[in-house]
Amino acid sequence: MLGQLIPQGGGDVIPLLASKLLVGRRESCDVVLRFSNVSAHHCELQIREGYWFVNDLQSRNGIKVNGVRVIERCLESGDILSIAKHKYEVLYSPQELGATGPPPLESLQEEILTKTLLQRAGLDRRGLNSD
Repeated sequence: MLGQLIPQGGGDVIPLLASKLLVGRRESCDVVLRFSNVSAHHCELQIREGYWFVNDLQSRNGIKVNGVRVIERCLESGDILSIAKHKYEVLYSPQELGATGPPPLESLQEEILTKTLLQRAGLDRRGLNSD
């Protein structure tokens, strides 16, 4: 086993049994999620440099990592992956998967480019109620 997805709120643990997995509603997927808000081919999980990565396959309801919507992202052990509205804790050992250093930085570029400096610093006040 190369890791597992632990459903938040209960349910069966999903073992990650191959280094590349297609996740979606269709029975032909490697990981089948039988929910109407999950796309037929929702996302792909793949090991790179000893770390799991998730890639959205232009799904209707998207993916999030730790509450942040992403298109592609490195998943660290303990991260919460949301597929549509379904949340899973990602658990694995990067060392057992061949990691020899920290997660690759390439996944951070997308997150950096999609937020303003104020948002990244936590200072964006748009949408907050002011008294």
